[in-house]
Amino acid sequence: MKTLFLAATAFLSLTAMQAPQPAKADSKVSLWRLDCGTFTIKDYNAFFSDTLAYKPGPKEITDSCYLIRNGGRYLLWDTGIGAEMQGKTTDAGFAIMKLNKTIVQQLGEIGVKPEQVEIVGISHFHSDHIGQAAAFPKATLLIGADDYAALSAKPANPQLEPARLKPWIEDGGKARSVSGDHDVFGDGKVVMLNLPGHTPGHHALLVRLASGPVLLTGDLYHFTEQVAHKGVPPFNTNRADTLASMDRFDKMAKNIGAKVVIQHEPADIAKLPAFPATAE
Repeated sequence: MKTLFLAATAFLSLTAMQAPQPAKADSKVSLWRLDCGTFTIKDYNAFFSDTLAYKPGPKEITDSCYLIRNGGRYLLWDTGIGAEMQGKTTDAGFAIMKLNKTIVQQLGEIGVKPEQVEIVGISHFHSDHIGQAAAFPKATLLIGADDYAALSAKPANPQLEPARLKPWIEDGGKARSVSGDHDVFGDGKVVMLNLPGHTPGHHALLVRLASGPVLLTGDLYHFTEQVAHKGVPPFNTNRADTLASMDRFDKMAKNIGAKVVIQHEPADIAKLPAFPATAE
């Protein structure tokens, strides 16, 4: 009986340490929505549904990134498509891609220098989320452990672009492979949520603003229509994990009354103020 009690006590202590802690009131959290590219998916039925749930044809989606300030500390969440695409129309085969301004240019408009970005958080390893990460080589990289392992593997996976994370994979930059949920600043205000399936180490982001919590999906969902029937793209790494992650995310959003922002959905990112205005 004593052994069971001690084991239970140890378990509860561990889970208390791992759970996101209530947000402290000593620093203000601000959230900027950044434009990190746009896409025209040529046939979103074939591209986004492994059950062919949609009508064939093109679909416009966005590629959004986010700057979060917690007190005087900055986190950049996702980094969009590559800066080399700026001012061009690029045919990537499955989609036509465009980029109007780089992240560095947008940050300059609000007086934030690249070296002020302390942390770069990546939802997952796809190139449209890591494209401009190397512009912030002094930042600490936060990325799902399984995704980082895939990017770091030798020989390199030809379907991935590890060169986008060269400052950390090859040049000795500070990187943290995240397993499970991760409280980014240690105060419960910004938490990476472990939601695998789209990729093995996929994460979403919870941001606790004074006006209420915001959930940034990463690529758990790509557009509104996908939410209703829990559509799974054929390129997801694990279908069962994707559905379990959707279930967890949806229940959390309901339980905490969060504003859900699907990062690729133009109608959803419009829930947040247009840059350079902030959500507080």
